[in-house]
Amino acid sequence: MPRTFAYTRVSTINQTTVNQIQEIEAAGFKVEPRRIVTETVSGSVATAQRRGFCRLLDRLETGDVLIVTKLDRLGRNAMDVGSTVAKLAEIGVRVHCLALGGVDLASSTGKLTMNVINAVAEFERDLLIERTQAGLNRAKAEGKTLGRPAILTNDQRLLVAQRLKEGTSVSSLAREFKTSRQTIMRARDATCR
Repeated sequence: MPRTFAYTRVSTINQTTVNQIQEIEAAGFKVEPRRIVTETVSGSVATAQRRGFCRLLDRLETGDVLIVTKLDRLGRNAMDVGSTVAKLAEIGVRVHCLALGGVDLASSTGKLTMNVINAVAEFERDLLIERTQAGLNRAKAEGKTLGRPAILTNDQRLLVAQRLKEGTSVSSLAREFKTSRQTIMRARDATCR
């Protein structure tokens, strides 16, 4: 007889998983309290790095059912969710996502849904990259300087190079110019070219 588990996750200690558990119960799933895994961890953390989820994986067996309220409970992005669902399917665990109408993500309908979500996520990533590149190109064309402002002016860099040739140490110049040793060494390397 298949066992039913629930995985609930919140990002901060100020949040609670009570609403997720109530959603699962309202959808008609009866999950024993000992089979509800609750975790407080940022959604940016990959599923494989979540302690609670890893413990849950150790408990799951072929034929078990895992319930989540939303896809983002299962991973940090569409690819992470996809690999998590694939891993669960390999061991014979069915994953039901309430936000997708309770569809079993390992079924053919679930796989189609996951593929569509992955395609949309990839499309959004590509659009973001295109917009970023367009913005950078426009800024360059307008003559704007990109990146962080230089810590040392051109005159200061030349002075650093001259003082290094005279034998002043990198550390003393870093203290004098109120900057890091790395900045002084970069100034030295830039003038040696």
